[in-house]
Amino acid sequence: MERLGTGIGWRPEIADAVERMPGVDWVEVVAENVCPGHPPESLLRLRARGVTVVPHGVSLGLGGAERPDEGRLNALAERAEALGAPLVTEHIAFVRAGGPLTASDPLESGHLLPVPRTRDALDVLCENIRIAQEALPVPLAVENIAALLSWPGEEMTEGQFLYELADRTGVRLLIDVANLHTNHVNQGEDPAKALAELPLEAIAYVHVAGGYERDGVWHDSHAHPVPRPVLDVLTDLAARVSPPGVLLERDENFPEPGELERELSAIREAVGPGRTSAARSSADACPAPPQGSARASAAADLPATATTGTGPARQRLALAQTALLSALVAGTPAPEGFDRVRLGVQARALASKRAGVVAKIAPELPVILGDGYRAAFLAYAQRHPMRGGYRRDAMDFVESLLLDGRPTDAGVRRELREWWLGRSGPAPRSTRPAIRAARAARRVLLRR
Repeated sequence: MERLGTGIGWRPEIADAVERMPGVDWVEVVAENVCPGHPPESLLRLRARGVTVVPHGVSLGLGGAERPDEGRLNALAERAEALGAPLVTEHIAFVRAGGPLTASDPLESGHLLPVPRTRDALDVLCENIRIAQEALPVPLAVENIAALLSWPGEEMTEGQFLYELADRTGVRLLIDVANLHTNHVNQGEDPAKALAELPLEAIAYVHVAGGYERDGVWHDSHAHPVPRPVLDVLTDLAARVSPPGVLLERDENFPEPGELERELSAIREAVGPGRTSAARSSADACPAPPQGSARASAAADLPATATTGTGPARQRLALAQTALLSALVAGTPAPEGFDRVRLGVQARALASKRAGVVAKIAPELPVILGDGYRAAFLAYAQRHPMRGGYRRDAMDFVESLLLDGRPTDAGVRRELREWWLGRSGPAPRSTRPAIRAARAARRVLLRR
């Protein structure tokens, strides 16, 4: 595995600071936020200086019951090639459910949700990862996620699940030590035990991030300083293996550049002198097996039920994930065995995240609605699951307000109507029920 060194998550808000920051060997960028034909100038300048750029996907949903979407895989491959990346990364999570496997409406979470650590889920995940590996031009690494809730009836620990996943597919692992700490607080899982069970030679790199604790629940916010317990987990990992790379993640609430530099220094200290230097001899590395290696090909010798993600396994997983996601975003009853309090915490977190992301994607809406934006959106989210991504969510939110005759202020309602009409635009006619309903709504709004 190529030694990456010490890096930081590149975000537009801190692009200038990252370019000037000393000791940054590489950066990671959210893949879905980069246009392959027009990468940000800041990333191009970093690439010209020899700084490695790694695209980090968030929307594949490799842990979902459906096979990976070909369009999303192609988009991730295009970004890897455009950025000259040595690898790409994604998450062990599901982000959508419903659809053909359950004969129900599709649902979007807008967030990374945990997969059950069961044989069914592992079989499906292994097959989905093999599909992704074949479609991508560079190696794939997958990340363990933080979870506010746990599935009932799990059959493996996190370490066992990740070990078998790497053993059956040859996939590399992106280990997030902040997520190990999150799962320790929220689910009582021992980070040291998880690290002891991991195939350490498969580690591609490590994530480090901050969060906060509220009412006994740890929220992996990526908006707060890295706490000492997370650095302690990083030190434990570094005592077991020299990580090829370590990266600081920060997604919002960005501090001054000097504070970010101090966090990077604390990360280097936690790992140990020179342990993540990009210039370190490759002979000291613990390389992960290349994809297509004996480890990956050994999966071909396993029974078909363990290697193909059988149809019945996919359907069982689809039903379970749809029931959970529907409870979180559509207010249906909690599936049996889940902690209802934790489900409520997760549901509120999802709605809050939706409100925040829509405000970023459509910044005009908080301006038009003022202080009433957040309350209006959260009320909307309780009745309307997200079905088509955040941009569609913004449009549906405004459409819902207008059809209900809100807001009561005629001037504000007129501004919202102009915003919606300016973005709904003419489209080729479709016979799909959802499209026909949208056209009908547009006709109603045009008459108002």
